Amino acid sequence: MDATAADEGTARAGQARATLDQDTLAELYRLHGPYLLRALLRVTSGDRGKAEDILQETLLRAWKNPAAIHRGPEHSRPWLFTVARRIAIDHFRMQAARAQEVADDSPEDHAGTHDPYDEVLAARDIEVAMAELQPHHRDVLVELHMKGRSMAEAAVVLGVPVGTVKSRNFYAVRALRPILEAKGMAAAAG
Repeated sequence: MDATAADEGTARAGQARATLDQDTLAELYRLHGPYLLRALLRVTSGDRGKAEDILQETLLRAWKNPAAIHRGPEHSRPWLFTVARRIAIDHFRMQAARAQEVADDSPEDHAGTHDPYDEVLAARDIEVAMAELQPHHRDVLVELHMKGRSMAEAAVVLGVPVGTVKSRNFYAVRALRPILEAKGMAAAAG
């Protein structure tokens, strides 16, 4: 390697890369920052933090590339929007490629509280408790609460007046409550 090539390499290494001056960068932000942020909020589905990060990265690239702003800050909006759009696309690609984060929660924390086995046991306990009721009380409870019939429909099925169905329901529930409580099913009795 000759001396002139070495001198040129040293000169290039010693040169600082040109950047945008602070006043021009401030003017870029003043003129275009709110518009860019509003557009980025739409792109990021309202994620203000992500939108501000992309805006900051866009202005950083403008600072590093003063040649792109050669026509002046007032004419640089199209370039800034293009850069911001590309940065946003890169962010979404990175996010899609990144492995999903695993929470510290155990699977039991996310398990549903619904357990069909508990329902089977509760139904069996209620069946045993209802067997202790008088048949006319049990029949009214089955028609109204198990089959979901209205008072009028239950009256037709049972062949009794609606007032009798109402009365039997009241006394059946009243008789069933202490039986369920004795079996430890106070919640079902309420």
